[in-house]
Amino acid sequence: MTNNIMHEITPLTPGDCFTIFSRVKKKFDFPLHYHEEYELNLIINGKGARRVIGEHMEVIDDLELVLIGPNLYHSWFTHQCKSEEITEITIQFHKDLFDEKFLKRNQLSFLKSMLESSQRGIVFSPETILALKGKLLGLARKNGFDSVLELLSILHDLSISRNMRMLSAPGLANENFYYNSRRIEKVFEYMNLNYTKPVTLAEVAKVANMTEASFSRFIKKRTGKTFIDSLNEIRLGHASRMLIDSTSTVAEIAYKCGFNNISNFNRIFKRKKLCIPKEFRETYTGNQVFI
Repeated sequence: MTNNIMHEITPLTPGDCFTIFSRVKKKFDFPLHYHEEYELNLIINGKGARRVIGEHMEVIDDLELVLIGPNLYHSWFTHQCKSEEITEITIQFHKDLFDEKFLKRNQLSFLKSMLESSQRGIVFSPETILALKGKLLGLARKNGFDSVLELLSILHDLSISRNMRMLSAPGLANENFYYNSRRIEKVFEYMNLNYTKPVTLAEVAKVANMTEASFSRFIKKRTGKTFIDSLNEIRLGHASRMLIDSTSTVAEIAYKCGFNNISNFNRIFKRKKLCIPKEFRETYTGNQVFI
């Protein structure tokens, strides 16, 4: 099944808190996918579209607000939606934005519980959406620390709201991608610091203090991906970000992100993101804000 589901590499870098992407469109055309970040998705004028989260499928109404946990399969499909002006606000934030110790504090218990439940996908009531719609639409207009506080406030309000509903059965997130290993963390830290240069299996295996053969088996078992796929996904994440918020050419970005030739970059980018870099840039530029 996972072969038919796209692993989205979001443009969030380790230094960002979250990103907001807003657009008005005539149809839903993004395939079934998953990513390692939390996602809060507000949809306005979406009546008749079909939402798929894990194994749960449902036709949605005009207003929709859903929180999706890391690595849970999800997508929206046009289905019977006739609207010419579907508005979609997507907020994505790192799964470690809120530290575990922070979430254990008494005042954060509702937020902690909601984030845990989001592994099944949570849909919020129309009353909750109407109460928070203004704050969600205004989030992109805030700056810096104020916007982080506002996001925390929105998430808190959601966590204490009434009539939230869990969607998918427990355990439908793609468990392959929960690393929970200091060794894997060190490897990914190393690749994130060195992705602009050639990175060999030998040097990464050395970081993990393993032989090349053992490390190859280890990373595949822990992440579901080979070493080179993992490295390319890190490079694509940085390239995506540069396509959105820089004016560098596609070729310059490819070389800056460690790809040794432009055709290789284009091929891998299209395979992973289902569009070429130029199309990706045209879709996202001007609609995405990083905090």
